[in-house]
Amino acid sequence: MSLKKAYLIVILVLLVDQISKIYIKTHFMLEEKVPVFSWFQIYFIENEGMAWGAQIPGTYGKLFLTLFRLVAVCGIGWWLNDAVKKHQSKFLIVSIALILAGAFGNIIDSVFYGLIFDHSHGQVATLFSDKPYGTVLHGKVVDMLYFPIIKNAHFPSWIPGIGGKEFSFFNAIFNVADAAISIAVGILIVFNKKAFAKS
Repeated sequence: MSLKKAYLIVILVLLVDQISKIYIKTHFMLEEKVPVFSWFQIYFIENEGMAWGAQIPGTYGKLFLTLFRLVAVCGIGWWLNDAVKKHQSKFLIVSIALILAGAFGNIIDSVFYGLIFDHSHGQVATLFSDKPYGTVLHGKVVDMLYFPIIKNAHFPSWIPGIGGKEFSFFNAIFNVADAAISIAVGILIVFNKKAFAKS
């Protein structure tokens, strides 16, 4: 696969990711939900940028995370170029392109969204607001895809420790960038031998 095609994948995923995030941010209030199907909702939340909404504690936690991501994206970009030059598997190149697009998509939120949007608490955010909610490198990542496939179910009473307790599956709320990274990891796991076959 050529580098041009690999970067076309990156650009297409980035466009879908950013268009969806900007649409949600400018049409939904924080924590607003819209049911699409019984098993799928558009549910607008924001997080500091780590998986499952986790945060790095301390004053500089968010700054550290964003800077780390910038360094990681440079490394992934180098990996993509190297894989193409060495004529490695299409499975590997597509996976790296998806990971790069996903990482870069969430970095855009972290770096710029605090500067270009006002807050979404009780209001729909304004793009290019005069009163932005944050500063450079301190934006929040927009998530909106929610698949509560199993809701308010209970573990069987005979299971020790958790019997009778309520559970739901799948509670994660994510975005297109996260989905791209997850798909890439899935490709690398399922097609491991083909992805890492010698060129």
